[in-house]
Amino acid sequence: MFDEKSHSLKMDKAIEVFSKELSSLRTGRANAAMLDLVKVDVYGQQMPINQVGSITTPEPRVINIQVWDQNNINLVDAAIKKSELGLNPQIDGQIIRLPIPELNEERRTELKKLIKSMGEKCKISIRNIRRDANEELKKLLKSKEIGEDEEKSFEKNVQLITDKHIAIVEEKISTKEKEIMTI
Repeated sequence: MFDEKSHSLKMDKAIEVFSKELSSLRTGRANAAMLDLVKVDVYGQQMPINQVGSITTPEPRVINIQVWDQNNINLVDAAIKKSELGLNPQIDGQIIRLPIPELNEERRTELKKLIKSMGEKCKISIRNIRRDANEELKKLLKSKEIGEDEEKSFEKNVQLITDKHIAIVEEKISTKEKEIMTI
């Protein structure tokens, strides 16, 4: 039998990934999630920064990383510099300070384009899930497990689920764009 819930859950997952990508974007404010995608090469493996130190945002434009092991400070520093965040770490003992610079107009425009393209990728994922669901329905119809009326009904539901998820993505895009354009 056809399970539209599993397809809906896959779409939820696509949105979850998109949201995580969005939160890692650098806006004008300090946000610990910006460091989520930065991996540090320690103890012979790639680890997220939050597993080698504690991350705090004491001020709206500063992120502090309290590195637990003194030996990892330079590794964390190097990982942040290598990332695409464009941040300049300042080492102060076992604390790494990350001042978050103001966004200039050019960077804001770049970020808007990036957000749109990330949103577009998410929408493509959602549409691909819809296509898979529709192909599954065609197979079920062909093998006579469901009738034509059922197929049409399921197809309609899948389209409604798809539309709902696309609308969520659109909403997230416009919210993030507003956040970036707010000075």
